[in-house]
Amino acid sequence: MESMDQIREELRQPALDLHALIPDVMKGYVEMASAAMVEGELSTAVKELLAHVIATTRECDGCIVAHARGALRAGVTRQQVAEALGVAVAMNGGPGTVWGPRALRVFDEAEAARRA
Repeated sequence: MESMDQIREELRQPALDLHALIPDVMKGYVEMASAAMVEGELSTAVKELLAHVIATTRECDGCIVAHARGALRAGVTRQQVAEALGVAVAMNGGPGTVWGPRALRVFDEAEAARRA
């Protein structure tokens, strides 16, 4: 898996192109995703951890980047990410041992970028 910045750059223009072609669909997705992440009985931090683990399970590098950054913004710690990724490993076996470390690396990159 590429670095967080490489993934974001790789997906940037294709995402803009698709958004231009189907703006209503993309707007609807953004609204739904935003609504799913609001504070409720579950905190935004817990929801971002869930999304990060699901992204890891689905092997979606763009999703991993988005939710690593979202988790960081929500105040999630590296240890919390690691423990959540432990669930991904438990549920996915071997693939979890590959994508879990990748997802942790992206969280570390997001944290370093935030400090810079």
